[in-house]
Formats: sequence, C-alpha cells, structure tokens
Amino acid sequence: MSIVESPVSADTAADTPQDRLRLAKEAARAAARLTSGKKAAALDAIADALLANSARIIAANAEDLARGERNEIGAGLLDRLRLDEKRVAGLADALRDIAKLPDPVGEVIRGHRMPNGVNLEQVRVPFGVVGAIYEARPNVTVDIAALALRSGNAVVLRGGSAALSSNTVLVRVMRDALEARGITPEIIQSVDAFGRDGAKALMHGRGFIDVLVPRGSAGLIETVVTESTVPVIETGAGNVHIVLDESARDDWAREIVVNAKVQRPSVCNAAETVLVLRGAAERLVGPVSAALQAEGVTIHGDETVQQLASGIVPATEDDWATEYLSLDIAFKVVDTLDDAIAHIRRYSTGHTESIITNDLANAEHFLAEVDSAVVLVNASTRFTDGGEFGFGAEVGISTQKLHARGPMGLPELTSTKWLGRGAGQVRI
Repeated sequence: MSIVESPVSADTAADTPQDRLRLAKEAARAAARLTSGKKAAALDAIADALLANSARIIAANAEDLARGERNEIGAGLLDRLRLDEKRVAGLADALRDIAKLPDPVGEVIRGHRMPNGVNLEQVRVPFGVVGAIYEARPNVTVDIAALALRSGNAVVLRGGSAALSSNTVLVRVMRDALEARGITPEIIQSVDAFGRDGAKALMHGRGFIDVLVPRGSAGLIETVVTESTVPVIETGAGNVHIVLDESARDDWAREIVVNAKVQRPSVCNAAETVLVLRGAAERLVGPVSAALQAEGVTIHGDETVQQLASGIVPATEDDWATEYLSLDIAFKVVDTLDDAIAHIRRYSTGHTESIITNDLANAEHFLAEVDSAVVLVNASTRFTDGGEFGFGAEVGISTQKLHARGPMGLPELTSTKWLGRGAGQVRI
C-alpha cells in the first residue's frame, strides 16, 4: 500500500490548482511580514522535522525508486531521485546553513538625496509567490521551499510524477513544522496532485505566480519557457566543457577532469566534453583517457583521440551537443585556444566551462571570451553549485542573462522597490 498523503492540510478547501495558487498569493503577505529571526527559526524547525521523519521520507522515496525502476527512467534520474539517510541529513544541514545566511529583505541597494530634499532608497523585497516546476529531484522540494521562505516568499511546487511519494511527504513535513511554530502552512503549496493540470496552472498563473523557475530536462525547460504567461527564469541543461592547454599540469588535468565527470555524472555541472589543444595532445590525451576509463567512463573521441588512446568510441556530431548525464564524455583535439572557445560558443548551453592552464594570458583570455554563467580556471566544474558557492542551496542555475545568472540563492529570489521620504515636496 502506498504511503502517499494529501500534500494539502486538512483545514484547507483547495480543490483545484488555481485554489492553491490563490492560497499561496494570500500567504505571501504573511511570509513578507515574517521577521528574519522567525524565518530562521522556522527553517531550523523544518530541519528538525526532516530528521525526525527521516524513516518516513526514505520509505516514501523507496516507492518512487521502485516505480522509476519499473518505468526504466535510467540510472541518472534514479540517482537524482534517491534519498537515503545521508541525503536527508544533508537537506537538514542545508536548511540550517540557509537560516544563518543574511536576510536579503530590506537590504539597501543604493540611495541618495534628491536636490529637492527627498531621500530615496532602493531596497530588496520578496517577489511574492515563487513557482517551481522540476523533475525527479525531491531535494529541490526542500531547497526551493527553504530559499523562498528565507527570502520572504510563498512557494508553489510541481515536482513531477517520478518523485510524487517523496515530495508529498516532504511537503507535509515542512507544512506541519511551520504550523507548529504558528506560521501559516499555506506559504508552501504543492500542485503535484493535479498532474499536468498543476503544471499548466503554474505556467498560466498570471496574477498569482510572480516568477516561475523550471529545473529539469531541456524539453521541460523549453516547454515552460514557451508556454508560460508568467515571468520565467530559465535554468539550462549543462553541456559543460573543460579545456586542456599546452601548459596544463598533468596531475591537474587528470584529477580535475575525472572529478568533473565521475564524482556525480547525473548532474548538470558534470563535464560532458574535454577539448585538448593540439600541442598538449600527445602528453595529455592518453593519461587523461586512461584515468577516465579506469573509473568506467566511455570516451567518444575524434580521430586524433582515437589514435592517441585505446578503447575510444568514434565521436559523431551529436556527441558535441550531448548532455550525457552518465559515465560518457566527448573528447576532441583542437588547434588553438580560440578554436576551443569557438567550439564552446557553438555547442555550449551557457552553464559552466573550465580551462586547465599555467599560462596567465590563456587563463585571462578564456575568462574574458567564454560567455557562460560560470567560467573557471584550474578548478572542477562540479563547484558550480549554490551550496558550494556559500548560498546554502540553490533554486537553480540560471543560464539566462536577465535578473539572475549562475547559481540562484537568496538575493535572486528578491526584487526591489524604491522608498522615498519627503517633507512636503511637490514637483515644479
């Protein structure tokens, strides 16, 4: 028997997804009024509740995993879907980290006194209601709810059918923790119970949803961007590149590429393509390929790579544009750094790129010319993450250029407004 429960508390009369959007809109006013201390205490209470209900959460997750295996959703999605005791504890730790972060609400961005004496300040304010549509990632349920709460927003979640059991219990646990502290649980809403109608309500929730963040496959993101009538912050797929130039240290090349591909291949900041400058090819292609293959990675290489290493699968044009999310990687030798940058411009999704180099000029050229959300020198692409950046968690990694770019933390869930304080001034 399934342990799925209704994600809406029994005292609500929400019968449609639109009803839940309305509840979130009403609750947003209460969220905005919460003091920084109350928000932090609420996050700590949710962290305690997650740990206290860990067995219940893991049991629900087991249902999702079993269903995912039956539906053959693939190893990558199963890894994203999985919650065990360590991962639940990690969610609780992230909540406590977010609770300790500076509250962005009320922060003064800039200000000045007008010539007529009116004092102006631009301050951060909550968006109001944040919507999120995502797939097979129950950790996102907690991360986005926590970031929304800390930044004074209400949230409406659509976590997808693959994680329905997990998300239902997680939402229930979080809402109960809020209610126990005297905070309206309507701040956290879920439309999972309504399936695709819930997703459509979010995308068409003009007047209720202030900003919508999709996370998941390229197809899901494209659908949300194309169909939404509400503002969308686009998070992108991660066709992530690492460039090895002639001055790259052998040990850094091996260790960084292996870490970026192998540590967790199912996530968007995992490396998917390695570009080796021709002057370094004979020195680096063989050892780096062997190190990857020792970790079970299949290498899809061009003709030069096939000549310099064994066990290489011939690469096709599709490989350069593929986000594998698995133990596969594309490998190509290019003539110059500008050729590598040109390749990245053509195939990158604008997520993360890294160069391994001991040449300062090459490092600065790469940083200046590569137009992605995160550009790194001599570091693993796996660092593109809200937690690693010190945000506690992330709403997503924005690959667009308006409002937010890169890992989105608390400030990215705020807008601004202008405050003016006068003494009877009128415009002449």
